[in-house]
Amino acid sequence: MGYRVAIDIGGGFTDLVAVDEKTGEMFWSKGRTSPQDLTEGIIEVFRLSGVEPSSCVQLLHGQTLVINSIVQRHGASVGLITTKGFRDILELQRSNRRDIFNLKYRKPPPFVPRHRRVEVDERVMADGTVLRGVKKAEVEEAWKKLAAENAESIAVCFINSYVNPANERAALKTIEKLNGTGGRSPVTISSDITREWREYERTNTAVLNAYVMPLVEGYITRLTTRFRQMKFNGAFYMMLSSGGVASFDYVKRVPIETVESGPVAGVIAGTKIAELMGERHVIVLDGGSTTTKASLVEDLAIKYTTNYSVERDDFNPGYPIK
Repeated sequence: MGYRVAIDIGGGFTDLVAVDEKTGEMFWSKGRTSPQDLTEGIIEVFRLSGVEPSSCVQLLHGQTLVINSIVQRHGASVGLITTKGFRDILELQRSNRRDIFNLKYRKPPPFVPRHRRVEVDERVMADGTVLRGVKKAEVEEAWKKLAAENAESIAVCFINSYVNPANERAALKTIEKLNGTGGRSPVTISSDITREWREYERTNTAVLNAYVMPLVEGYITRLTTRFRQMKFNGAFYMMLSSGGVASFDYVKRVPIETVESGPVAGVIAGTKIAELMGERHVIVLDGGSTTTKASLVEDLAIKYTTNYSVERDDFNPGYPIK
């Protein structure tokens, strides 16, 4: 028996709640987030709570690291490898918009500039048939071009890879071999992130995953190292945007799934509090130091959606994440 601990990191504050599994006693603390090293804020709230990491059996982590890095543009320099003819998909986007008569409409600038977007001559048909396999030499050349442009992370998104990811996986294998000989660039392939159709949405999601991957990977590595040094032998879990949890190893590969990690925990908690109060219809508001979120809960039912965009407003369609 020991403590189960929940940690939430926001842009301004870091919070801790711990439960003694044997007695049910609860402990909590709040401290300032340390932007220069987020692990420092976590160590501080542990100190304030009086709970020793060595006595904990589980650490459940919510965070706004991913969403904040996106809206504040603190991510990695991403390079994109895509199918020949689809280099400009991030700028073409979609013809539909929220308000077709809005003369002030503007397309959001892509997270990957054109000089860091490279094409390879491969093709998978809509039914999954491989018309042209991806050539190893082309992938190697694309990797070298992106390395010369100082790409810190690479996203790979090929047309129709959601139905057959064979070419993406072949490209991944080649890049991983190159990473082993000439430096390391974290790689995201779109078929590992989402298997839904719509090229722009898939490409943008893969790019944003690559954008935050080095940041999240580095943070998780520092956090686990420090806690192991403090004799924490329990399990690490992180909140997903779906309201579920996943291991730290999983989140390292698919960090974009935690884009609303901290806020979604607030929706779940707010719904439970409403139930205890005898209320069935509530608005859960999460006002943080960087972003503010709201969720409408009807009949104590939390609604889920796969249509999500960052920075969407009346003038901007935002950046879709699937």
